Amino acid sequence: MANLNRRDFLGLAGIGAAGALGVGVFGAGALGRSPWGTWHAGAAELPASFAGTTLETVATPIGSSGYRTLTAGPGWPTIVRGELAEAKSGREDRRTALASLVQLTDVHVIDAQCPLRFEYIAPFNGSAFRPHETLTTQGLVSLVRRVNSVAAGPHTGRAFDAVVSTGDNTDNHEHAELGWFLTALNGGTFVPNTGAADRYEGVQNSGSDLFWNPESSIPDIYKQAGFPEIPGLLGAALVPVTSPGLDTRWFSVFGNHDDSVSGTLPSGIGPLDAMYTGDLKIEVPASPEESLSVAMAMKSGPGAVLNALAAITSPPRHVTPDPSRAPFTPRQYIAAHLDPANTGPGPVGHGFAPDAAETGIGYYSFEIAPGVVGISMDSTNPAGFVDGSLGEAQFRWIERTLVEGSSRYVDVDGRVVEQSRQDTLFLLFSHHTSTTMDNLIPDPANPFEARHGGAELVALLMRFPNVLAWVNGHTHENRITPHPGPTPAQGFWEINTASHVDFPQHARIVEIVDNADGTLSLLTTLIEADSPYEARHGDFSPTGLASLYRELSFNDIHADPARLGGTIDHNTELLLPSPWS
Repeated sequence: MANLNRRDFLGLAGIGAAGALGVGVFGAGALGRSPWGTWHAGAAELPASFAGTTLETVATPIGSSGYRTLTAGPGWPTIVRGELAEAKSGREDRRTALASLVQLTDVHVIDAQCPLRFEYIAPFNGSAFRPHETLTTQGLVSLVRRVNSVAAGPHTGRAFDAVVSTGDNTDNHEHAELGWFLTALNGGTFVPNTGAADRYEGVQNSGSDLFWNPESSIPDIYKQAGFPEIPGLLGAALVPVTSPGLDTRWFSVFGNHDDSVSGTLPSGIGPLDAMYTGDLKIEVPASPEESLSVAMAMKSGPGAVLNALAAITSPPRHVTPDPSRAPFTPRQYIAAHLDPANTGPGPVGHGFAPDAAETGIGYYSFEIAPGVVGISMDSTNPAGFVDGSLGEAQFRWIERTLVEGSSRYVDVDGRVVEQSRQDTLFLLFSHHTSTTMDNLIPDPANPFEARHGGAELVALLMRFPNVLAWVNGHTHENRITPHPGPTPAQGFWEINTASHVDFPQHARIVEIVDNADGTLSLLTTLIEADSPYEARHGDFSPTGLASLYRELSFNDIHADPARLGGTIDHNTELLLPSPWS
């Protein structure tokens, strides 16, 4: 049933996805989580060009407890997954490469000294403070170097056609963070510092035991967990950083941290905006109850947060104000990408339309390779909060775009439509996943526009056999999910990749191949930054700091091992029926 031709598609409405499943079953223990269904358990042979990827080696901890260093461990195999189509023998010798791309996601470039940060709520929300957050730019530049050195898909040898960064490119939607992100990807030198030019002014030299104070002997909760004392680290984190820039054209996708205060609160709240560029920073409230009050208020909205901040009784720290910390609007984010100075390897605007800074439209389509088109969605909700959704105008635009590139599809009433069109293969990109696109609060600027959630988008995509995959981030977790359709031809894959701020720090290569047997394959391969696994404390070179960035993220007391995902979420071959059969 996986080898579905045009006539089969037209005649099999209502057949379940079971006909497209492969053979063999993994037990939950082998996978690390319960299986979705059945698939081929075998691992594909290593390609010839696996150097620099997790096919070759993977960051692996030494020891089993306490603060652990990392080393180069055995690479991960490529697992063949046949939930949506059967893998046929000999396909490796028949296949043709159609496209090759890299997904970056959740790099979270952080201005760790900004007055409007909520590090003190970390006991209730671990992402509020990370011990490695002063080193995000060094980590990103190391990842850029890795993408450049790998240069092509390991299975096909096809040079990368595109790099797509699927949101949370900045952490607190500051102009400073955006400038660092753009320079890291486009190439150039920048100073990852705001405020005082000659010193660090943030919570990591506050003297509070709530945070890792790397330059002092204070027995903070991180040192109690084995974190080292590294004199000079904070100053080293603020020296100029030089990035080679990507060698491949790249495209930008909005994330909630690119559109909201700390990825949570709506933009444009006057008192909060003023705190960004002010000279007062709340480092530690007077009691855990005051911190908890702010953490709970973050779930309610800006009014509740302002009240909770006003109730804090501890004196704030005086810091050097800096106008570059001002938050940007979505239009300013787009305008920065359209600035010719930020073109880098191209394209101009990195996907955004020439007039997008005026219209505010943050979604677009782009050609990845001949016959392969990417649809970049803006899943952020202008009303704020962490999760997302799509507005009606964007949802209908996606539908029209898919119709224009499909010779056959299913309409909303379940009828098959045929039309004279050149078939296009589609990959969709967003920040949010199908399960985190459930924030349906109306857009304050367009309160009568309907909002659509992830389940509605899944149903829409199932109407189009040309849709191969939906690629996203947000959860900081590796997870690959099959979405079987009403017929085998209507299924697609959802590819969710871990962040580059929390461990595991991954990006993902996706290669699209035609197996010339009625199936296509998506070959996914994870990569890690180009820095040694063994960090040498006191090595303040760019690569030394990038190595420390990885080690600290692994040891973060709020790290979640589940983000690693299972074997089936790492290096995979994802089969699906060819829409041309």
